[in-house]
Amino acid sequence: MKSLSARDWGLISAIGALVLDQATKLLLLYGFHFKQMMAGAGIPVLPFFNLVMVWNPGVSYGLFPAHGVWGTAFLALFSLAAVAGLGWWLWGAHRAPLAVGLGLVIGGAVGNLIDRLIYGRVADFFHFYFHAYDWYVFNIADCAITLGVGALLYDALLRPEHGSAPQKQSPGATDVE
Repeated sequence: MKSLSARDWGLISAIGALVLDQATKLLLLYGFHFKQMMAGAGIPVLPFFNLVMVWNPGVSYGLFPAHGVWGTAFLALFSLAAVAGLGWWLWGAHRAPLAVGLGLVIGGAVGNLIDRLIYGRVADFFHFYFHAYDWYVFNIADCAITLGVGALLYDALLRPEHGSAPQKQSPGATDVE
């Protein structure tokens, strides 16, 4: 049996992130009728976690909100360009952490792009808090993008060719300074 290549792991990661993101959004929007909820309304789940309905018209943390159809179109085109560039990078990836990281970012970006194309904004649901500390509301796509960026950083900073592993000397070579 042939083992999976780094590219295969990246594609599996992208598809997995996309499917999980869209499944949770469909479940919450239509199964639990969050689409009809008032923005900001929520359901307490744990003492530090609520499910809430927030529509994000912008990118991460609500930055650069899209106003109208042209703003939404611009963000959608930007997302498509980013996915295309990351896909090209993934196609040539030879290391699993790099490929998985790219796949997670791609899957998350496509998940949020689908929302933007269907609803004109992105559906966010997960709200964590602790006493006075309040985190942003996010979705599975956002989690995938964050984990993917972490994997990209891991690959960039900790791979052996960056000096974290000793270089092998060829037989018969000597250290002469």
